[in-house]
Amino acid sequence: MKLAKWDPFREMEAMLDPNSRSLDWPFRGGRDLITKGADWAPRADISETDEGFDIKVEVPGIKREDVKINLENHVLSISGENKQEKEEKGKKFHRIERYYGRFSRSFSLPENVDEEKIEAVFNDGLLNLTIPKTEVKKPKAIEIKVK
Repeated sequence: MKLAKWDPFREMEAMLDPNSRSLDWPFRGGRDLITKGADWAPRADISETDEGFDIKVEVPGIKREDVKINLENHVLSISGENKQEKEEKGKKFHRIERYYGRFSRSFSLPENVDEEKIEAVFNDGLLNLTIPKTEVKKPKAIEIKVK
């Protein structure tokens, strides 16, 4: 017998949609966080300094090799999968509260970041991304003479 993840709030959201978006159910981490094709979305903290941005993403219980980070068109995407333990004979689960399945988060980056120097460090279930800033390119003024 395979364990199925039952989410009673999904049915309620379908009933109330589009009004459910304003409720932002805390039980699912907010539907707006979940990207198409993902089962859940990890929580993230974003901070900014004069030197750059820091993004910290909680991915507990997930191996480093199961996390993928991509950057395309100034959108940083973090995705992966948390595999569920297989049911063992003689073992009954009374409660399952951890998230399993595919996850995904995407962040739009501003124009003033150095995409070539982004660093990612994975330690104890916390993914820490350091995104350095570049100097903002000032528009060049060109004087055009009228003849």
